[in-house]
Amino acid sequence: MIRRGELDPLDFPVFARDRFGIGIVEYVNSFYADRTDDARWVKELSRRAAERGVTNRLIMCDGLGMVGDPDAGARAAVVRAHERWMDIASALGCMAIRVNARSVGDADEQVRLCADGLRALCEAARPRRLRVLVENHGGLSCDGAWVAQLMRAVNLPECGTLPDFGNFTCADGTVADRYAGVEAMMPWAGAVSAKSGSFDAAGNEAVIDYPRMMRIVRAAGYSGPVGIEYEGKALGEVEGIEATKALLLRLGCALSGG
Repeated sequence: MIRRGELDPLDFPVFARDRFGIGIVEYVNSFYADRTDDARWVKELSRRAAERGVTNRLIMCDGLGMVGDPDAGARAAVVRAHERWMDIASALGCMAIRVNARSVGDADEQVRLCADGLRALCEAARPRRLRVLVENHGGLSCDGAWVAQLMRAVNLPECGTLPDFGNFTCADGTVADRYAGVEAMMPWAGAVSAKSGSFDAAGNEAVIDYPRMMRIVRAAGYSGPVGIEYEGKALGEVEGIEATKALLLRLGCALSGG
């Protein structure tokens, strides 16, 4: 809807509240990337969210370079690119940014390089009172055990994870065990993304065992928001969000910020 010009991205929190009754939102930087650094749009977005009683939780940051770039200068540039979005996240009252852990080389080398980049991001995030969350979102991060290894390597309170129920397709086309992957990432979870794509006649997600996923989430002691992320084709985006919301509510979740 945003890309088609049917929804002003500044009205996203208003739409979330008025259409779905949802009072906590996550943003994606690409929907705002073409705006200038003029702070007025950030203030306007914050105002619209506040008027509807919507909490701004985090910003997902894409397209800013590899956190684990093998070139030290390039890694520093990636940190600087993220700092703009940290400032915006801080101004909006968010608790975190979500980043991608990408690099090159073997698994251990990518842990080393990504950990170095993430430590620098955490140092930048600390005075802004933000966390830096790594999602399973392409590359080796599709392996939850690898993300857990990365978390242990960084070992900073500002660094955490954003387990996504659906992003477990590896570069070679194989699909990692999504349940083991989410379970491996949950000890560091600062957010959770309930990915959905299709539903059966009973309203269950057709591929992902949502009851099993939510048992894993709860067993880890997580009690924060679970974000809705529908990316299917059979339903429209509004209907897909509604179906995912209904399934989560049926599984014992409650509307946050209601």
